Amino acid sequence: MLRLLLMSDTHLPKRAEELPAPLLAELPRADVVIHAGDWVDVATLDLLESRSRRLIGVYGNNDGPELRARLPEVALAELDGLRLGVVHETGAAAGRERRCAARFPDLDVLVFGHSHIPWDTTAPTGLRLLNPGSPTDRRRQPHCTYMTALADGGRLTDVALHRLPPRHREALSADSRDGA
Repeated sequence: MLRLLLMSDTHLPKRAEELPAPLLAELPRADVVIHAGDWVDVATLDLLESRSRRLIGVYGNNDGPELRARLPEVALAELDGLRLGVVHETGAAAGRERRCAARFPDLDVLVFGHSHIPWDTTAPTGLRLLNPGSPTDRRRQPHCTYMTALADGGRLTDVALHRLPPRHREALSADSRDGA
């Protein structure tokens, strides 16, 4: 059994100065860390490589030449019998399951990013699609997020979406809107 930590769209240092402490605290517990692109800075890749037992990552549309030189567009791995793929973009939400099942017919799970919107669905073929959202840039979502899961004997179990508390900057902005 392998414990997985899933994240995407960290956009450092543009959207946050650093990865959130609760996410960093998960790193030593994870057997495999998965990042679905839009790192933006090489320092985040270096940090996750140095603190992860195993890192699986891809580049996203906001990642420059340095990151693209070190990361693939699509990553494939077998984790305790689970056939996993990672990609940044999957296109529009409408028809996503059908498109991804056709593009990745041999996978059990596809982790993707780009939208910053948490996603957990299963295609009719059985392909599970997961987007962990973003731990640093919630956009129009109520919370910044990441996911954890277990790969166990070819199955994905215990998928959990973790909501992060507002960052100091977000809390100050909310206080000013509330008149505090």
